[in-house]
Amino acid sequence: MEETIRLPYPEWQGPLEEAILEFDRDKLDEKVLKAEGMILERLRQFHQSNDGHNERTAINDGLSTLRTIKRERLDHPDW
Repeated sequence: MEETIRLPYPEWQGPLEEAILEFDRDKLDEKVLKAEGMILERLRQFHQSNDGHNERTAINDGLSTLRTIKRERLDHPDW
């Protein structure tokens, strides 16, 4: 039986996971942009609140992963 892993922050971790798992270069750029947008929107929401330390840590990890994808799989020079 296949076990489903639940994401603690599915609103932005879902699009991040889609970007990580995408190997079609034409689709990857779009998925990276979507994940970045979702993460940045969530960060904007934090400006109105002082809580969410664990999610902020997860967001930093997610952004680091997207930078790696851009640099290594999309050949973006400044990442």
